Amino acid sequence: MVKSGSKLIETMVFIEVLYYPTNLYKLLARSAKISWGLSPEVIRTIYVAVIEPTILYAASVWAAAASKITVQKQLNAIQRGFAQKICKGYRTISLNAALIIAGVLPLDLRVQEAAKFYEAKRGRPLEHLDGGDLADREIEEKECFLKALHPASEEDIVFQCLENTDPQTLEEYHIVGNMIFTDGSKIEGKVGAALSRWLDGREVEHKKFKLEPYCSVFQAELYALWRAVEMATTHEVTNILSDSRSSLELLKNQREFHPLAVKIRKTLRNLRTQNKTVKLFWIRAHAGVAGNERADELAKEAALKMKVKSHYDRCPISFVKNKIRQSSIAQWDRRYQEGSTAETTKVFLPDAKIAYRFVRKARLTPTMVQVLTGHGGFADYLCRFKLRTEAGCFCDPDIKQDIWHIILDCPKFGKRRFELEMQINLQLKKENLSTILFDNSYRVPFTNFCTIVVKHIAALNK
Repeated sequence: MVKSGSKLIETMVFIEVLYYPTNLYKLLARSAKISWGLSPEVIRTIYVAVIEPTILYAASVWAAAASKITVQKQLNAIQRGFAQKICKGYRTISLNAALIIAGVLPLDLRVQEAAKFYEAKRGRPLEHLDGGDLADREIEEKECFLKALHPASEEDIVFQCLENTDPQTLEEYHIVGNMIFTDGSKIEGKVGAALSRWLDGREVEHKKFKLEPYCSVFQAELYALWRAVEMATTHEVTNILSDSRSSLELLKNQREFHPLAVKIRKTLRNLRTQNKTVKLFWIRAHAGVAGNERADELAKEAALKMKVKSHYDRCPISFVKNKIRQSSIAQWDRRYQEGSTAETTKVFLPDAKIAYRFVRKARLTPTMVQVLTGHGGFADYLCRFKLRTEAGCFCDPDIKQDIWHIILDCPKFGKRRFELEMQINLQLKKENLSTILFDNSYRVPFTNFCTIVVKHIAALNK
């Protein structure tokens, strides 16, 4: 049977994207071993910067194929090797355990992510995000460069940094005329923006604006700047002061086509053609400047108290990307929980969502990976692979020497275990291990104990 055109394209693209990563892994395997060679962070960088982008090439074309078992097996075969190298684990550990400890999402889920993100950027409705509440929302896309001002018409936008943080700064720089302070705030999951116009040392006008909860503080800051520039159309001289340096830097960059930035630039150009003066300033936040503190207060009020239709509701790309990632992690967690492998790892890391955030910060050593997987220099493990004739422990040949016996029960390490329990004020039991590992104050003494014990056992079993 001849495959249809779309199926043939999917197959050809998939074969092409797998060829290079497979060959690269063969080279990497020679220079990255458990106890020597490339560090985990170097391997992770190679994987994230080279392998994933190569495999995700044209993901929107063949994403449907990633749901097939045969395709997933081929993706898993490639990813397993890299995940094991990243976490410095034994080659016998399962893919489930390797991915969790390495903090790497399954490749088939990454393919689906890339395809969804591509479709979202192209304007596809967002019914698959946030329970469908965003289905009618528009994504904040960059303006087409054709709609922007012609480079010959663009004027350089500059802003002055008021480095001194005391209220007298404004007088030192001889700022006179209208001063409009802008600010944005995200508090308790709500977003607001505000501006406050001052003249002769007192507030004469203020405005508050509400944004959708999914909007970012950066959007709120830019929106407040735009409304301030609009307010400047009714005055001859206006000084706009913002504590968002990133927003002001964005305005300076003529190659950035953020929709709000484009609107601000066009409005500023129109004001200059009308011989009106607008000066931009950056001031430090919470430095005691009354106008800035007032704008901050108004922005928080707008976020928390305003009961009106949102003044700005464009959904930022960063929010869409974050929601897609959360959905992928939730799928990964279900797969991890339902999998029949990684039983030892699940005791220490029972939740993929928490583990994904944890493993990068914890910087687990190869010795600790042996503890988390149960694959190491233990008699039970060595016996499985015919490297030792007996699986019994030195303390009692009838007791299996696995990771649980070593760290929880073996009398050879009773004194160290008791000292650890006194130090963390918690008993070493299976049900407490995840709590100990995730707590910063418990983790260091626990990992020190495990390192000493595992290295000692490995030396005896050589």
